[in-house]
Amino acid sequence: MENPKIGDLVAKIKELELELEAELHKEYEIFSCEIAKKREELLLSYRLDRENLFSYIVKSPILHIMSVPIIWAILLPAIILDGFVSVYQWICFPIYKISKVNRSDYIIIDRHRLKYLNAIEKLNCLYCSYFNGLMGYVTEISARTEQYWCPIRHATMLKSIHGKYKNFYDYGDSKNFRKGLTELRKQLKEEND
Repeated sequence: MENPKIGDLVAKIKELELELEAELHKEYEIFSCEIAKKREELLLSYRLDRENLFSYIVKSPILHIMSVPIIWAILLPAIILDGFVSVYQWICFPIYKISKVNRSDYIIIDRHRLKYLNAIEKLNCLYCSYFNGLMGYVTEISARTEQYWCPIRHATMLKSIHGKYKNFYDYGDSKNFRKGLTELRKQLKEEND
């Protein structure tokens, strides 16, 4: 036999859940309206902040305009590098049991959606996002490769070091290098970007 008090409590809980859901829905509606309003205000602000394409070109220094072909000429070798490095990791990393680098963690293309940028600025942002992301992607693939094959610090201080370098053995430390190489390689297998 069912306890009537339990039935009453369950009914009250269901009623409160419905009331809570209704209140949350009201809050969501208010929030959505505020976001839509702010979005409209923001888009208007962006349109006002966007520089006219003609004005942008006219105001650009002539040397900037003349350097454009040189900047964009680098894109072709970058695409080729991207292809070769990607194929390298797809083929070699499984052989070495190194976890693959997720390209989309490095090459993030999103700035072109900003409404306050004109077409040239969007194109420039697209280029920079791709190129700098590619350099990070290539650096991570080469860092994992270096940790696998030669995790030894240089005798000379480097200007810039990658994230794996801190795991490397000191220059000339043959004992720890021989003892720890297997462990460093194992870390690469277990690593998830």
